[in-house]
Amino acid sequence: MSLDTSTLYLVATMVAAMLGAMLLFFGSQENIPALKWWGTAYLLGAASVALWTLSNGTLGPLLSLGLNAVGFVACGMVWNASRVFHGRKPNLPGLVLGAMAWIAAVATLPAQASTMRLTIGAGIVAIYAALTATELWYERRRTLQGRWPAIVVPVMHGFVLMLPILLGNFLHPRDASFSGSIWVTVFSIELVLYAVGTVFVIFMLVSERTVTAHKTAASIDPLTGMLNRRGFAEACARVIEREAHAGRPATAMIFDIDHFKSINDRFGHPAGDEILKLFAAVVVNSLRISDLSGRIGGEEFAALLPCSLEEGVLVAERVREVFETSGIVDETGPVDTTVSSGVAGGPAGTELEVLLAAADTALYQAKRSGRNRVEAAEELPLSLENWRRKTAGIARQLQAGAGVVRPA
Repeated sequence: MSLDTSTLYLVATMVAAMLGAMLLFFGSQENIPALKWWGTAYLLGAASVALWTLSNGTLGPLLSLGLNAVGFVACGMVWNASRVFHGRKPNLPGLVLGAMAWIAAVATLPAQASTMRLTIGAGIVAIYAALTATELWYERRRTLQGRWPAIVVPVMHGFVLMLPILLGNFLHPRDASFSGSIWVTVFSIELVLYAVGTVFVIFMLVSERTVTAHKTAASIDPLTGMLNRRGFAEACARVIEREAHAGRPATAMIFDIDHFKSINDRFGHPAGDEILKLFAAVVVNSLRISDLSGRIGGEEFAALLPCSLEEGVLVAERVREVFETSGIVDETGPVDTTVSSGVAGGPAGTELEVLLAAADTALYQAKRSGRNRVEAAEELPLSLENWRRKTAGIARQLQAGAGVVRPA
């Protein structure tokens, strides 16, 4: 059973055009610029191949040159789609550079040098494919393992977009043996299958990006832009595990803005929100890149530092001093911006809950001692279970003491 290659190419281009229109539609509906770039690339590539196939060699040299140039622009759009997908600006000069190089090659090479023209065209596609792979290789928001499919797909996508144009030179009368060979049929069918498969991969990439964005939003406090309690706990677990492997200690600290309720009552909740954002900025600017911080309650913040307890106390004291001297003044007078802090350190591998529980106890001591001060935990249990047993014992003692109290 023989298949007409021109018919196969027309089917392939119609499928590519339909998928391109779908990408363009969803890109417009969801406001995803990368989908618009990919969709336009599909449409341009499909249009150039369809016109070339339908013309059956009747187009003049200028129109043929223009159709080939459009195909190279489509390859350039695939590269720019990968840039836009990862938040970079499109490279407009690079978009048309391949087409200009092709036009220059055709203008300078004699008509008999068809093999050289095909080689140059393939080289241009290879360069665009390499640029696309490079854009994805340097993407830091993915793991190395997860980036491999995203690197391979655009490379193959650019190659398949250009393949019908390269084969189109053979489909028309110069080489009838090639046009009737099984390879042209295979390439035609592969183009249809790959066009569909590539769209699925593109939607997988977009879906993964959307899921990641939702996960990130679920871990971020919308007011301060810091990690929320959940995000802070997850990030700290990774840091503690990393530091444990290296045998390094970790220190946790908890901050509580003093008399925050009175700030809200006196100046209103919008002013209170500004105080929270101010303190968040103070914390972030006072820590290193390797340190973690987050808002874990209303006016309560926490931080985890891969350092000793002594270093952690110095950092907490620096945060306290900067916040106290921030100099916030309202129309009714200066606003007291003080914070109390509890700091607890532990050996490598100490659980986050243990560190935070000890830091919370030290914070309570700081508030009892007059506020606007930093207190360090005096002792730290080796495990969370030990800490729970200790606090349970203290609670039983308090309950027993309450039972023997008699009114005067």
